[in-house]
Amino acid sequence: MSCKGVFILLCVVAASLAETYTDKYDNINLEEIKTNKRLLTAYANCVLDKGKCSPEGKELKSHLKEAMETGCEKCTETQKKGTEDMIQHLIKEEIEIWHELAEKYDPTGKWRKEYEERAKAHGIIIPQ
Repeated sequence: MSCKGVFILLCVVAASLAETYTDKYDNINLEEIKTNKRLLTAYANCVLDKGKCSPEGKELKSHLKEAMETGCEKCTETQKKGTEDMIQHLIKEEIEIWHELAEKYDPTGKWRKEYEERAKAHGIIIPQ
């Protein structure tokens, strides 16, 4: 491979590595959010434009639509696991919030179906 080819390859790799969301909030305690209705509601209100946003909420909100549409393509592994876990929690325990989020960020239902199918694969029954 020529020097030019190696340089192009390195540029492509570097660009793909830089194309992930910040991991600054990867240590956020999702269990605490799931079990604390006040915290969960605050995050939901943030991303639904119904309330103020914490710095973490602003970060989440800024990438939510893109992450949903790309299957969390730019997410870190921690973010992918957390997203899957939180979506399953919302579908199982907070269906109203799930429906509001889906209406806002996926009005055509294109991505909702995929995420709901994943939840069903984990044994979660989706109320209508």
